[in-house]
Amino acid sequence: MQSTREKILKALLDKPHSTINELANSVSINAISVRHHLTNLMVDGLVESEEERHGVGRPRLVYSLSQKGIERFPSRYFELTSRLLDQMKESLPASVINRFFTDIAENLVKDYEKQTEGFSVEQKLDFIKNMLQKQGFSVGWEKKDENYYIYENGCPYFHIGQSHPEVCSVDQTLISKIMNIPVEKISCVLSGDSHCIYSISKDTLEESK
Repeated sequence: MQSTREKILKALLDKPHSTINELANSVSINAISVRHHLTNLMVDGLVESEEERHGVGRPRLVYSLSQKGIERFPSRYFELTSRLLDQMKESLPASVINRFFTDIAENLVKDYEKQTEGFSVEQKLDFIKNMLQKQGFSVGWEKKDENYYIYENGCPYFHIGQSHPEVCSVDQTLISKIMNIPVEKISCVLSGDSHCIYSISKDTLEESK
């Protein structure tokens, strides 16, 4: 039987960026108990929190699994995916493999093009944030010195990416295509950094106008 702690972790795996009340409903215990468990899980480095705006008023706290927390849920699909990619690399040249991941991103973009038509830069960044959060990332963005930065944490591709870093190109291509401008990756968890960070420079924005 799963402990309450394990139920909370599983609930966050299924639905990142949950509030305390949402978790209380998911695991069928009161919010005070959830808060207590979350405090301990954060001390253990398994859960992280961030502020999220939701309309008028103060931001609310939402909770997600940290990278350490995600790694508690190894699945058979990691092994299967890794084996499939190993087999592809043995049979196909690197250029074809790279194109394969680019095509994945470009096909995904087709689903979003109409939704982002006419969006401003910051509206597109909010759209990207929400889209990647649904895929299991913890995502935020900020504007600094006229440049924009997108921060990713809790990468669901981390296990696969350690052996097949090509998967990282999917997000970079996806972000670039939605923004309709080149996006530079300046930090990556696979290189030991704490976050994956993408930057959009002021110069690039001006050139795209």
